[in-house]
Amino acid sequence: MGQPAKKHAQREKQSKDSSSGSSSGSRDPTQRSAPKSIPRVDGNRDPNTHAVDYAKPNDLKNISEFLGLAGWYTARGIDLPDSLVHRPKNFNQYGKECGIMLNTFHVVKTPNIIVHQYDLNYTGDAKPEEYTKRVLLKKIWDSRAVKSALGESANLWIWDGNKLAWSGKKLDRDDTRITCDLDAEEGRAPNPNRRGNKHTMHLRWTRKIDFNHLQAFLNGQASWGNECIDTILFLDHLLREHPSRQYTQIKKNFFQRGEQRFDLGGGIEAFKGVFASLRPVLDDKFQKSLSVNVDVANGTFWRAQELTRAIGQVFNCSPPQFAAMFKNAQRAWKDSVLKKDLRRFKRVGVSTTHTKEPSQWTIDEFVNLDATQAMFPDPDDRRPGVDPRQLRQISVFDYFKQKYGITCLLGVPVVKMTKQIRKGPVYMPIDVLKIDQNQRYNIKLSDTQTSAMIKFAVTLPKDRWAAVQQGVRLLNWANDPYLQHYGLQINANAAKVKARILPSPNVHFGTGSKEPTIKPQDLIAGRWRLDGRKFAMNNKDRPIKAWGVCCIQGRGSPPPQAVEAFVQKFVQIYEGHGGLVSAHPQHGKKPWMGPGNLADGGELIQKVWNQTGNRYATQPNLLIFIVTDRNIDVYRRIKKSCDIRFGVASQVLQAKHVMSASPQYISNVCMKVNAKLGGATCVAKSQLIPKIAPKAASTPTMVVGADVSHPAPGAGSGEAASFAAITVSADPLFAKYWAEVQTNGNRVEMVTSANIDEHFGFMAKNWMQKIGQGRAPQRVLYIRDGVSEGMYAAVLAEEVRDMKECFKKIGCKDMPKFTVVIAGKRHHIRFFPDAGKGDRNNNPLPGTLVESGCTHPFEFDFYLCSHVAIKGTARPIHYQCILNEGEWGAAELQQFIFEHSYQYMRSTTPVSLHPAVYYAHLAADRARAHQNDNPVSSGKKESKADQESSTGSSSKNVEIAPLMAIQNARGLKDVMWYI
Repeated sequence: MGQPAKKHAQREKQSKDSSSGSSSGSRDPTQRSAPKSIPRVDGNRDPNTHAVDYAKPNDLKNISEFLGLAGWYTARGIDLPDSLVHRPKNFNQYGKECGIMLNTFHVVKTPNIIVHQYDLNYTGDAKPEEYTKRVLLKKIWDSRAVKSALGESANLWIWDGNKLAWSGKKLDRDDTRITCDLDAEEGRAPNPNRRGNKHTMHLRWTRKIDFNHLQAFLNGQASWGNECIDTILFLDHLLREHPSRQYTQIKKNFFQRGEQRFDLGGGIEAFKGVFASLRPVLDDKFQKSLSVNVDVANGTFWRAQELTRAIGQVFNCSPPQFAAMFKNAQRAWKDSVLKKDLRRFKRVGVSTTHTKEPSQWTIDEFVNLDATQAMFPDPDDRRPGVDPRQLRQISVFDYFKQKYGITCLLGVPVVKMTKQIRKGPVYMPIDVLKIDQNQRYNIKLSDTQTSAMIKFAVTLPKDRWAAVQQGVRLLNWANDPYLQHYGLQINANAAKVKARILPSPNVHFGTGSKEPTIKPQDLIAGRWRLDGRKFAMNNKDRPIKAWGVCCIQGRGSPPPQAVEAFVQKFVQIYEGHGGLVSAHPQHGKKPWMGPGNLADGGELIQKVWNQTGNRYATQPNLLIFIVTDRNIDVYRRIKKSCDIRFGVASQVLQAKHVMSASPQYISNVCMKVNAKLGGATCVAKSQLIPKIAPKAASTPTMVVGADVSHPAPGAGSGEAASFAAITVSADPLFAKYWAEVQTNGNRVEMVTSANIDEHFGFMAKNWMQKIGQGRAPQRVLYIRDGVSEGMYAAVLAEEVRDMKECFKKIGCKDMPKFTVVIAGKRHHIRFFPDAGKGDRNNNPLPGTLVESGCTHPFEFDFYLCSHVAIKGTARPIHYQCILNEGEWGAAELQQFIFEHSYQYMRSTTPVSLHPAVYYAHLAADRARAHQNDNPVSSGKKESKADQESSTGSSSKNVEIAPLMAIQNARGLKDVMWYI
């Protein structure tokens, strides 16, 4: 595929930049990776070629899983790299075959008519910026003048809600202008005091949609092209057009009005809908086709109710209590917690209750004024020719009293709306507003709401399958007038594929175990016990010798006798698992035990540290804290002091578990303590990999995991830190992992060059010294979590480039061969095994591998269910290999990922995700305790070019402070401190 000269120049410049320079060595957590991996599309291209600028990251998000890596390269105008990993020629043949029903439904017939694509622009009486608002554009599109000119309803048009429209019939002219007068259509008389309401829609024919090219691509007869992307974009909108008119649409989810609600508390409710997405797939016979993925959608919404009631539910208070909260917050409103918490109402749509015909508004913010303090120009002051700012001012309270006879609530803030009147703000009292129906609540749920949501969302496979079938009935493809008009037919029967259940590994425990391995039936059941088993690696290098147990005082704290009994059991069970507790000449194996008071703040841990150290006349190497509840702030304060000030391993326990002292609970605690002191629970040894890849065991291999977690949407998320966590295997058996975490700007998706240079570089050097005997690994398996399809290319161009740069800096002559796998959880593919072929809930068994029916036709991806779902329907992990310099065979890679799920450090089950990535999740979450409470500038701000980076960033300059460094004098970073 050819490229404009400008793009070639950009690429040449990129390759020179990346080969000549090295990533910065300075610690700057907001530093952006440079050069940029994805060049901008040439601004001088022929405007008639494509109506959409596919270089913008969000332009194609609705069809992201359709494109694959090659499609994204094409969309961004970049030549396909030679390193692109193609689908293996054969499916995995190891293990047992198993029939699996998928929630995918194949397309039987694609359109065979000519479809014309139009680019839309709008002009008229509104301000230019108002023509970006969907509400106005929808009114224009639905106007009688537009519908008549477009030939509806004989000719069914598809509109994307913004800039694109499609039709099966071409308009008489390639350039068409249609003018509508919304006031006239709605029967409103012209108002001399405001602008008119006339608008012109300009339609410009851009291209024919070519279904033949898409079919040729699927048949392997043509390469990716923008023609394919245009066709897919049309099909995606075609699929959603009719449901979007019947149901509430949120992206690809549709929620039926009147569906049964489930109250989550705090003014929030949940209800179920249906998800539908089009994608290309590969079937069991290596045939390529289109398919629709249908699943249950669980949505959270604001309850439709009076705003005053919603506020009372959000803050769990009465109106007088809310007034008292407002009075206290008014003194320092800008920085108040109340102002911050009220931000969750931003952009919520409300309707008025004081007028005969409700008018609709959108909340902008709550302001630091009550109804008597909020003033605006009196609309009844009609002196002609007077500047609106010179009109008589009236308070909201007086206006509503005089105009409507309503006495507004006093002492509570009024709401400022997004819309202005006469260039001035519009204020509304909260007691005349009602929240509109079916509005998405997209802020992070509280712990109690999350718990309620999980109960609502988690369903067994048979119930989920019934919900999928109900979703198919709701979509009603056979009677969809738009599908019929354009000739798209979808099979209402789900796809069925042949899956494989991969062979389990041998899971080994330490010498002296009553049962040194796990029985085959327990491996398949996905659950086993630690009773009578010793850890595969104990804490021989870090025996427990100077340790303390602090019981935080408060309601529910256990009495001293209960703590002592728990400690005795802990020592007994830990030693029973092979753990080492050194006996002190004077105190034996009994730790320092004492109370702790949260009122002491940071001195609490200092006192525990000092008293434990004094008892043993040496620095402690383990501190245990017993807390009365799950207060995250208390937990993080403890971890912050232990990690940052003292560099000591720590374990937090809940009082209720300490008092019950269940042996199983204590065994779980022992697994975590053992890992924090350098041990490992068990080791998975492969029976299959030595046969299919004999050289694998002797090839020095490093496994790297990475995850970037972002702040939850909602109040303050625009200034909050993202966290980049990187893990590196710390032993030849890949049981233990080092982890490094650092802030990663605000919503920056790619791990920054500075973070890779400093943190991955540190661990790579460690690996070479402690495992590689001075040499670099020959292979690096990099498993990256949480990356959308549009960012796959950036992972290669930025993160992998920076990791290779680290090895160069260390002085490696032979560069390790990188294999990069993306692990994705955010998808809607589910497995429904044949009756009797799954577990007791009919979820898939551990090791269920699916390579067809839902996978990409040409690229190497697969779905693997490696765990047993405790409740609900199991969610497989989608793995896609995007680089394979290490030349891993498909079966070897699939087996390697599956087998390692059995050696997750703190579980007696296989886990759903490869442990390298799972540990990155844990480390990122734990490192939130390491945030600097008094943030300082982290260095340079992002430049404008940085903000436009392909890797994503916040919309404004945000300075994120680095985390406080772990105190490593006692080697805390050498063990799994985060576990």
